[in-house]
Amino acid sequence: MPRKKTNYTCQKCGTNTPKWAGKCPECSEWNTLEETVVEETVKKSRTTYSGTKTSVCLLDTIETLEEIRIPTGLTELDHVLGGGLVSGSVVLIGGDPGIGKSTLLLQTLSKLSQQPKYNPLYVTGEESPQQVSLRAKRLGLDVRGLKLLTETQIEIILNTAQAEKPKIMVIDSIQTMYTELLQSAQGSVSQVRESAALLVRFAKRTGTAIFLVGHVTKEGSLAGPRILEHMVDTVLYFEGDSGTRFRIMRAIKNRFGAVNELGVFAMTDKGLREVSNPSAIFLSNDQENVPGSVIMVSHEGTRPLLVEVQALVDESPAPNPRRVALGLDQNRLAVLLAVLHRHGQIATYNMDVFVNVVGGVRVSETGADLAILIAILSSINNLVLARDLVVFGEIGLGGEIRPIPNGLERLREADKHGFKRAIVPRANAPKEKLPNIEVIPVWRLIDALDSVST
Repeated sequence: MPRKKTNYTCQKCGTNTPKWAGKCPECSEWNTLEETVVEETVKKSRTTYSGTKTSVCLLDTIETLEEIRIPTGLTELDHVLGGGLVSGSVVLIGGDPGIGKSTLLLQTLSKLSQQPKYNPLYVTGEESPQQVSLRAKRLGLDVRGLKLLTETQIEIILNTAQAEKPKIMVIDSIQTMYTELLQSAQGSVSQVRESAALLVRFAKRTGTAIFLVGHVTKEGSLAGPRILEHMVDTVLYFEGDSGTRFRIMRAIKNRFGAVNELGVFAMTDKGLREVSNPSAIFLSNDQENVPGSVIMVSHEGTRPLLVEVQALVDESPAPNPRRVALGLDQNRLAVLLAVLHRHGQIATYNMDVFVNVVGGVRVSETGADLAILIAILSSINNLVLARDLVVFGEIGLGGEIRPIPNGLERLREADKHGFKRAIVPRANAPKEKLPNIEVIPVWRLIDALDSVST
């Protein structure tokens, strides 16, 4: 009979230790070690699950098969995935409660259920069959061919999937699943890790594409062990402000496509609707021009995106002025203000500086540097910039404006939306003149500031 052994598992990183300690030895978090009871299994020989011995082969002798993508029926979701689902892949979708994760996947499976060859299976551990049915009716979905299973035990789920043989399966959510191999409670680090491992093993063995729904912590990261993101093939984050109807799906990890790819959806009374032209929703062309606003061209994944950057600079009554960046890196803003002082002769040490990317978009690339400083200059001087102006470029610590990737694609995106002028790094200036847009190449920060002040 297997012997029971007690371990202590960190609820943050999943590290196992034989003894309790106040601080985790791996991630240094305090009071995160919890007692878990595991069963010590009998040692097995070094054979695979099929009973055949493993063997070594030469890489150049392996026959490669053509990667067949399964279209989900949602163009924006396919775009984020890199062209569609890959058979045998495991996709982890995380997001805040109520953001629309279950709604998106129910819509996806309802479209896939219209094709019998996919035989999709929706597994939920959070809702009853009546609740799922009510949501489908409220959204007006055709779910006549969609199979539903309400279960939380992994062994039962895998046995059912083995019998039903679905090509696509949804697990909603991974934090509600548990396996009988462990004695710990549902949602614990060890249960989440082992349940995900069994599902990943099943997906690779049978070729079933699996969606895993994951909860997020109050810090915005996926709940459970960090190894969960390493086990799956793709990690998608569903983002959005509760005050707006737009939702953004971002690929954080993707073994079959580009990372940082964006998909944009709009929440309606009939579920999530795709936004085919994301740049248009982030531009407030119908509003009055105000100081501190400039349009930049970001490049997320494989798609250029026009977004509005706003800045508000005001005198600070406090000895330590505030620096607030929404949708941008806070530390990057502090560096840019120092460069603006040193190489642009504009001081903000006695002013509060607030910078925001309109629409809830998060921009992580350095191509936003020049747009941020021009928006700050516009706010300080109460200068209204032309609405047909776009800006992009990286700023170095020496005040130089460095080139960024995909400069020509960004200019073409701006031209497509009717912009007439663009301030860009000199190295990003196209060799041939563009017919509808005037390109202003700049080399130093002071040159860029002069070009908008005059």
